[in-house]
Amino acid sequence: MVMAGAAMGGAETFYVRIVSALAAAGEEVLAVIRRDPARAAALRAAGLAPVELAFGGPLDLLTGRRLARELRAFAPGLVMSWMNRAARFTPAGPWTRVGRLGGYYDLSYWRGFDHLVGNTRGIVAWIVAQGWPEDRVHHLPNFVPDLAGAEPVPRRALEVPDDALLVLAMGRLHRVKGFDTLIAALARLPRAVAVIAGEGPERSALETVARRSGVADRVRFLGWRSDQAGLLAAADVFVCPSRQEPLGNVVLEAWSAGRPVVACRAAGPEELIEPGRTGLLVPVDDPSALAEAIRRVAEEPGLARALAAAGRAAWAAEFAPPPVVARWRDLLGRLSR
Repeated sequence: MVMAGAAMGGAETFYVRIVSALAAAGEEVLAVIRRDPARAAALRAAGLAPVELAFGGPLDLLTGRRLARELRAFAPGLVMSWMNRAARFTPAGPWTRVGRLGGYYDLSYWRGFDHLVGNTRGIVAWIVAQGWPEDRVHHLPNFVPDLAGAEPVPRRALEVPDDALLVLAMGRLHRVKGFDTLIAALARLPRAVAVIAGEGPERSALETVARRSGVADRVRFLGWRSDQAGLLAAADVFVCPSRQEPLGNVVLEAWSAGRPVVACRAAGPEELIEPGRTGLLVPVDDPSALAEAIRRVAEEPGLARALAAAGRAAWAAEFAPPPVVARWRDLLGRLSR
């Protein structure tokens, strides 16, 4: 498994999860990553010995040679490349080359590969529509661990009053994540405090939006956190306000933790959520509709409980580790040479 991703992100997090899970299930796995001390430490903690390479730009003449040498020594039946940069460096050989896509990427990076895997049905359909043979494109979902039952992060640690509605959102602070829509919705929810876990280039702009909306005192920017389970346990409602979201790992995490979910109709959440049963869906870029959906969850305890229970059941059936790892092992075994 070859990953040349960023320091933080959904694909990077799931890479560590699935590689570790496959190894724990008895598969022989070589983890090759872009140099990252935290990711390497997480893989070592799972009993793996990651190979760290530069995966640099056009002038990087060493990574390709080193990767080819590592692969020849390991002699895999299959090599899966995550992210465009990893695909660019992955050589052909006596192994099946598989590209794993978590978004709508430039498929030229995977030219010459044998198979592609998408983590949503929408991505799979899009790849086929670009001309890839249907029998060489496969759907393998992500999984998230069981996050239920964690000790809630104390509200005082988040500076959230006990009588406030705690609205949680998580993700990179980027325009596509739509956190400005959530902040604008907050102006229509006087009892609510938005707790946003994540970091990114839009932080300053979002702080400005909060000030201009008159809700700066009710928005908490936490930065990157590793205690998602505790944050979810503390939340009254989880919100995914993304403009663009190919999958939505955060929705799966909220389901796993048994929290009611409100999301904007980006591609991933719309594929995942059955409206009114496993979550509430609202139009993208509509603060008024988002505020109304959050208010419904807050004011209808029966609805909140039903959404949480149905989301948890959907996670257990389709996105918990056992069923997902079984699907990965089956497909990789069938594609391996």
